[in-house]
Amino acid sequence: MPDRLTIDTIDAELLPGARNAVRVCLQLQPDERVTIITDQATCEIAAALQAEVDEIGSEHAVFLIGNYAHRPLTAMPQVILEDLAQSQVSIFCAQSQRGELGSRMQVSDVVNKKHIRHGHMVNITRQIMMEGMRADFRAVDALSQRLIERARHAERITCKTAHGTDFEAEFSPKLKWLKTSGIITPEKWGNLPGGEIFTAPANTNGRFVVDGVVGDYLCNKYGDLHDTPLTIAVKNNRIVDLSCDHKELLKDFRAYTGTDENSNRVGEFAIGTNTACTHVIGNILQDEKIPGVHIAFGHPYAEHTGANWVSKTHIDCVGRDFDIWFDGEQIMRAGKFLV
Repeated sequence: MPDRLTIDTIDAELLPGARNAVRVCLQLQPDERVTIITDQATCEIAAALQAEVDEIGSEHAVFLIGNYAHRPLTAMPQVILEDLAQSQVSIFCAQSQRGELGSRMQVSDVVNKKHIRHGHMVNITRQIMMEGMRADFRAVDALSQRLIERARHAERITCKTAHGTDFEAEFSPKLKWLKTSGIITPEKWGNLPGGEIFTAPANTNGRFVVDGVVGDYLCNKYGDLHDTPLTIAVKNNRIVDLSCDHKELLKDFRAYTGTDENSNRVGEFAIGTNTACTHVIGNILQDEKIPGVHIAFGHPYAEHTGANWVSKTHIDCVGRDFDIWFDGEQIMRAGKFLV
């Protein structure tokens, strides 16, 4: 049986972000059904989301993961996947643990198959609910739309930073650009907070300095990399060299990107568009939405981009303070959009 969150007092600071998530981003209607997947560590945020769903009057089910399986999850419990398949809207609002990416991919498989409007809030925190989740997502969507219209015509995008990034990506019309601006549709689930455009690049080359954060479970472990940046050399879409003064981070990142034959391959090139995200907080869920560039190694979201390869891993890498050019036309200077 699904759970019922019984929080005596909902934190009022969480409610504006919850309202944004449920009413603006997911556009929940009273006649729709919702599945909320959460955990004990995140149940206060889930309770704020549930309160908003209650106010709308939608049927819903809540699942506390720990009540159905031991963590870290080797697979998402079947009872949760079966409930998810009955809903039109869903939210994953929980903290990640090492090795659980596969279970979250099981969720996205159901979401994609059933065309569910899904908000993915992995590692969501109170701070993010008060910052990135309070964005004007309609304005973020308008900015993202202007940007993606330009990106779809770009053959090359170059990005540089004062910290050492000098990186160029090439694009193919066969590979689709996607917008996940926070306004979620049945065509593509999105992270919340939203605010990015992305694709699988045809090719990339250069040096990318990760002085923001890295993704997946390594983000929780290492946080803000401003003082110990990771420098990645890429040639023909593959990592050819890594350097970092933090030797444990270097070891962990090398191991992660060596998991399978495509774990060291650039699967995503993205530009953050959430202007409410103004500084690195050490959490990939929000930090990858900061205006600027992030890339990811591993799974290229082939089911959406049209890439003809896959990987069982995906790790985002975020930098700071970008200058960006689309085919020689500058669209960002020092992290500020010029469009």
